[in-house]
Amino acid sequence: MTDSSVGISAVGLDTKVVHFDSTEQMVQALGTNDEALRLIESTFVGVSLHVRGDELSITGPAVDVARTERLISEIRTLAANNTTVNPQVLKQLVSMLKDQSVSSPADVLTMNILSSRGRTIRPKTLNQRDYVEAIDRHTVVFGIGPAGTGKTYLAMAKAVQALQHKEVNRIILTRPAVEAGERLGFLPGTLSDKIDPYLRPLYDALHDMMDPDSIPRLMAAGTIEVAPLAYMRGRTLNDAFIILDEAQNTTPEQMKMFLTRLGFGSKMVVTGDVTQVDLPGGTNSGLRVVSEILQGVQDVSFRTLDASDVVRHRLVGDIVTAYSVWDENQRASAARDHRGPRGHAGAKPAGGTP
Repeated sequence: MTDSSVGISAVGLDTKVVHFDSTEQMVQALGTNDEALRLIESTFVGVSLHVRGDELSITGPAVDVARTERLISEIRTLAANNTTVNPQVLKQLVSMLKDQSVSSPADVLTMNILSSRGRTIRPKTLNQRDYVEAIDRHTVVFGIGPAGTGKTYLAMAKAVQALQHKEVNRIILTRPAVEAGERLGFLPGTLSDKIDPYLRPLYDALHDMMDPDSIPRLMAAGTIEVAPLAYMRGRTLNDAFIILDEAQNTTPEQMKMFLTRLGFGSKMVVTGDVTQVDLPGGTNSGLRVVSEILQGVQDVSFRTLDASDVVRHRLVGDIVTAYSVWDENQRASAARDHRGPRGHAGAKPAGGTP
């Protein structure tokens, strides 16, 4: 936070004053150690912020002052809804305001799905909100994106919400048992021991959203089922919320088998990352081809999330972006090598005319 006021009369500069109802309201919105103000100043480099009592003065280029004033307004809305404005939330607000893709970013960040064990689960980016709304509107939804974008976690939250609201009678969570080239037959232990590591992320998410003591009881009653994809064959799943996770590791035949399990009163969400396929070499991913097959089919929705939707540690988003850039460079390099030195496919035949 800047401690000295900037003259209003400075050439090309504008000043706006934001009034808070009280100093307590200001602290609730902006925090006690000026971290939010420093982040805003670093985001809008030409802007200077000055606090006096319960007033915040914003000085700088007119365009940036207007954006900062709008940002402060969104922060106040979040604070009024008891949403902590940490650096990650502030970054998401700035991104949405810059994109001008949503009328009120605060509305996105205060869209509650589920409250459990003292925490509220909600979308944290515009793409995540669109994904959640697609689940509400459609029977079959595909959530495609890299690790950390919330595609599975939000689907799980919607499944628990649907069960609590009695919109479905059970939740079915499934994954293909294929990871990093391993095969179940070569792993030690019983079948349950072999399968459990593949399904552990689904159990972990359930424990975040429900009373852990109730989960064994619900599983014993069949209200919640967590099983490998192979266990879905031959079944018709009525009145259920069904999630297929890690769908990039399905074959096209497995994907078709899963989708045709859909019964009356049910909803399906399929999640996966097409850049992380662990199938044996030469095997097509069912998730890669299904968008071509089902594109345009009514009541089926495809939603894509990207590095900007990563809500884990900030570094995860940077890692996802770096890998995407590297992949693009590798493909471009391979294409250049294939074209040859003169831009033609393949090498010039020996003895050919130049």
